[in-house]
Amino acid sequence: MSTRDRRKPGWSPAQVSWREWLGLAAGLLAVASLFLPWTQLSSANPEVSAALAELPAEDVSRSVWKATFFGWLAPLLVAISGVCVVLLGQRPLLRRSGLPQLWLIAASVAACATVLAWVFVEWQFGAEQRAFLAVSGVNFDAASGRYLGALAVLLSFVGAVLDVRAAVSRGRSRKRAAGR
Repeated sequence: MSTRDRRKPGWSPAQVSWREWLGLAAGLLAVASLFLPWTQLSSANPEVSAALAELPAEDVSRSVWKATFFGWLAPLLVAISGVCVVLLGQRPLLRRSGLPQLWLIAASVAACATVLAWVFVEWQFGAEQRAFLAVSGVNFDAASGRYLGALAVLLSFVGAVLDVRAAVSRGRSRKRAAGR
């Protein structure tokens, strides 16, 4: 029986693995990214750039809440899974029942949502606005929140993959020990 399976029931920070802490850190990064700008308008044309500078900040720099569904789905999913992994990962029955695999699925869905959010970055503007901005030579750029959110998704995905590998390794060693 592994050390992790002999733990006393209940939650203790000392029992949380580094992979689970990585999941929580990714979740905290994802929450922080929700408060930063996600889309920034810019232009290479000096006249258009000056006009953008005169606009209110919320028109030029957009938050995740004005983005598409895919924009805010990924950070919220990473945050929820990070908290769940730390709080529920200490129960051996839940770990054996597939908590690491569930975390991997959540991280994969968040990664897909992040890619789609990046592809559809322009969709947070209406069709007429997009057409006008395109004709004006305005670019839709990713801002700091989008990069931080993508980093959070990547960290969560890496943590989930490593946690699944550790769970599979523990299962194999448990089977070998039972076979002897």
